[in-house]
Amino acid sequence: MAISRDKKQALVADITETFSSAKMTVYAHYQGLSVTDIQELRRSAREAGVTIKVVKNRLVRVAMSTVDTYKDTDTSALTGQLLYAASSDDEVAPAQVLDTFAKKHPQLLFAGAFSGEGANLSADDVKALAGLPSKEQLIAQTIGQLLSPVHDITNGLSGNLHALLDGISEKATA
Repeated sequence: MAISRDKKQALVADITETFSSAKMTVYAHYQGLSVTDIQELRRSAREAGVTIKVVKNRLVRVAMSTVDTYKDTDTSALTGQLLYAASSDDEVAPAQVLDTFAKKHPQLLFAGAFSGEGANLSADDVKALAGLPSKEQLIAQTIGQLLSPVHDITNGLSGNLHALLDGISEKATA
């Protein structure tokens, strides 16, 4: 069913806003997924702060041409039935959400991605990104590494104190 020009302009404006604020936009083929599957994907994406959009590729191209970052980006890979996952908070979240969903639903196939800087990424690059830990996990790992020497020193001093106290208590009882 054809949509009116006003609705198309509203869709393009919405897509433009999504793309201009996104740190990463991943697109994937979703042919063979049911409406229930797509709703499940949207639900899990919403929990992770990722927006899922299913729009015509032509409208995406028009929206991309209006965003300065994406004006020169190659859009030749935007063919077939695609869904777009974007996040304005985390670069890796869209790839991780789609990858997690694709493990249960192999019909979802990565097609590529656009970085926030306008770079085009291949499907293999997106799969590699999906394997990275999230930003919160990386921060926690870094803090753990930074605190490791402090914990070692504390444990060493604590052990010496216990030995000293044990020695004092043995002399006091003897």
